Amino acid sequence: MRGTSLTVTQLETFAAAMSVCDPTLAGHATRVCAHAEAVALRLSWPTERLEHLHLGAALHDVGKVNVRPEVLAKPGALDESELAEIRAHPVEGAWLIAGVRSFVPALPYVLFHHERWDGGGYPTRRARHEIPIEGRILAVADAFDAMTSARPYRDALAAEAAIGEVERCAGSQFDPEIARVFVDAFCAGEIALDDPVAAAV
Repeated sequence: MRGTSLTVTQLETFAAAMSVCDPTLAGHATRVCAHAEAVALRLSWPTERLEHLHLGAALHDVGKVNVRPEVLAKPGALDESELAEIRAHPVEGAWLIAGVRSFVPALPYVLFHHERWDGGGYPTRRARHEIPIEGRILAVADAFDAMTSARPYRDALAAEAAIGEVERCAGSQFDPEIARVFVDAFCAGEIALDDPVAAAV
């Protein structure tokens, strides 16, 4: 029980730090978790693995605490140095949580959620099944929420348009099987969007 309490306190500390650097991260993490869980349930993941998913989704962007707020909130295109700063967040996040034993199950989500099926992602440029399935699932859920949420540099896409992008990018950006399961879950009503105004905050 003491270990559980300590984990909760550490998670709350990270969550607070993330909210300071970017107030939208908490809502984003909640939605990404729900979207990814819909896929995991279709894959019949057991309870313990779902708990790891919840932790990984909560922490997947924790490395952004080391990104300057003005970069995170920049309304225009990022320059090369700013882009490099953003792209460092999976590695930064992995370093931040690696020393917390109870957070180890979150590492595949934190480190690999920006990898691409075709090997063109970051930070490791792994491809296909070299990418842990945790990262492959979160990649789709994370991208879908990013597309359907308003950002400083663009408006939110409609859900149907975002699903079209998931389908279009299956086999390039996304694991085609995971993308298919995601689309099926969406069509079955298992992936729902919040109110668009709420999703933007």
